Amino acid sequence: MKQSFYRICIELTNKKWSSFLLRKFVQSRISMPFISSFIRTFKIDVNELEGNVKDYRSLHDFFIRKLRKDARFIQYGKNDAVSPVDGLLAESGMISEDLTIEVKGRPYSILEMMGSNEKSAPYLGGTFAVFYLSPANYHRIHSPVDGGVLNRWSLGRHSYPVNESGLLYGKDVLSKNYREITELQHLLGKVAVVKVGAMFVNSIEYVNHNTEWIQGEEVAYFSFGSTVILLFERDRFRFTEDEAVPRAVKMGETIGKFNE
Repeated sequence: MKQSFYRICIELTNKKWSSFLLRKFVQSRISMPFISSFIRTFKIDVNELEGNVKDYRSLHDFFIRKLRKDARFIQYGKNDAVSPVDGLLAESGMISEDLTIEVKGRPYSILEMMGSNEKSAPYLGGTFAVFYLSPANYHRIHSPVDGGVLNRWSLGRHSYPVNESGLLYGKDVLSKNYREITELQHLLGKVAVVKVGAMFVNSIEYVNHNTEWIQGEEVAYFSFGSTVILLFERDRFRFTEDEAVPRAVKMGETIGKFNE
């Protein structure tokens, strides 16, 4: 009953007109007075900001804020993968033989997430990591590895919440939401970087169109809180041992290593 009610509420609000109104508001100067309360509510460290709070002309501008260059440290390693975002490393583990992953006790189809047998097949029996970004987080996405861009595509039309309630009661949000997928070729294996849109707004904006991504460099940003999923091939990657999940991570923090 609770699940059905939740889904009905989201279906009623996640429409083109509501998305349009929300976007217009947060991108307008009318939203400026909400920046200070947003900072207080989410306890955001303004000392990390590039520039001053007064420089932001809308809530959206603040939401996609950049950080000072020394605010994050890239724990670079040519055979390592680093967290592409600030957020919660909510889940990591194995991709099953039927191409599913389990997040919050629920199965999600990698086949559906990637859009075809051809695109999902390389990750059968591989490993995955799910990073959840709350509204408080820095919302720019960085490359987890050094690698060449093999392919890039988008899937899905609507975006439902990817917070705890969304994962528990939503309808396959990680594999059905609007998503932008970039597949990279690292020296030791493929990596799929799946950027999942959040409630109301599907905006995932690329800022890097190079054919080579450098570990730690900025590649895109979310207009609203959302999720990044990394997929690795079978026997190609192992996560850092003795690290509890879920746990908070910072962009640039090492999460594991490729097998040589």
